[in-house]
Amino acid sequence: MSDPVPASGTVHWVGAGLSTGSGLARLCETAERVRLWHRTEDRAAEALARRGLTGRAEPRVYALAALAADLAPGDVVVSMLPAPEHAGLLAACVARRAHFACSSYVSDAVLEQVPAATGAGLVVLTEAGLDPGIDHLFAHCLVSRAREAIGAGTAASYSLTSYCGGVPAEPNDFKYRFSWAPAGVLNALRSPARYLEDGAETTVDRPWEATRRHLVEGEVFEVYPNRDSVPFVAQYALPAEWKPRTFVRGTLRLEGWLRAWEPVFEELGRGDDERIAALARELADRHPTTDADRDRVVLVVSLDVRGANGATWSGGYLLDLVGDEEESAMARCVSRPLALGVRRILDGSLPPGLSRAAETAARSDEWLRELALEGVEFTLRVSR
Repeated sequence: MSDPVPASGTVHWVGAGLSTGSGLARLCETAERVRLWHRTEDRAAEALARRGLTGRAEPRVYALAALAADLAPGDVVVSMLPAPEHAGLLAACVARRAHFACSSYVSDAVLEQVPAATGAGLVVLTEAGLDPGIDHLFAHCLVSRAREAIGAGTAASYSLTSYCGGVPAEPNDFKYRFSWAPAGVLNALRSPARYLEDGAETTVDRPWEATRRHLVEGEVFEVYPNRDSVPFVAQYALPAEWKPRTFVRGTLRLEGWLRAWEPVFEELGRGDDERIAALARELADRHPTTDADRDRVVLVVSLDVRGANGATWSGGYLLDLVGDEEESAMARCVSRPLALGVRRILDGSLPPGLSRAAETAARSDEWLRELALEGVEFTLRVSR
């Protein structure tokens, strides 16, 4: 493996959509140079002006070839583009010896390029947003606390649930407003979900059919499983001696969402890709998050452990934020953890290769302390 490539101090932030928030401003305070790449230079300049960053970052018109030509060794590329475009950006980074960061799950296409990036001394930072991202931080810290209380070598059973959602702060009839890519919302619902329930693997082809009520601080929400939860048992380092009763990572919605979305589910059940893409556009036009709306992000992660010796431990983190005039809650919760991770690349504290927002309890606790200081507030409750 080559020696780690020192960070140059230049950050290329690619995309200025709904999830680009004050994290970009944080990087303007710490990086030597920031460039914002967007669909046109004018749109990039407008995005900077809205965030009070005119003159602090350079607007650029995005094209992959143009970005690649502008990269220098040690630069950091931050992708806010849809997940299918990450692999192309990472390939350009490897070719130009630049580091890469995003808030998305690790795709197979990205994973295939990690050995080349590692060999070149480059950092590939992923899962460093809200979900995935802050949810990982919460889970690692809960597991660590439970291990200390119960004992890693003690036989036990556990239930871990992690639910996250962006919802309207003021509920509407649709029980939702689109605060991120509509196509991504619908396609996530079209993907089967795998999770553990009553100690056994369970798979549902239509995740909304597994929707159930979930009480958070006395408020009723609706939750359903999302994607594949099972690999996170290992990622969260749960002791092998502990057997799962329930392990599910999923999506949180307002009470009444299931009924309000019945026409959408009918379309999802029978529509092809072209029709679903059209439906996404229609729904975004009908239910957008406007400047007058305030969004709300709710993330609740809970762990309950019962030892065979009678010892018990339970704990949970709750993040519940509402957007304001300056920034949506979603943009804050996605962009600030990502910016924190990029600062770790800039200061050289992340090693070459694949990194996630959290891979150890110690690092998770450190990130949470810093995020709390930056306005991403949350609470922790523990009982024994």
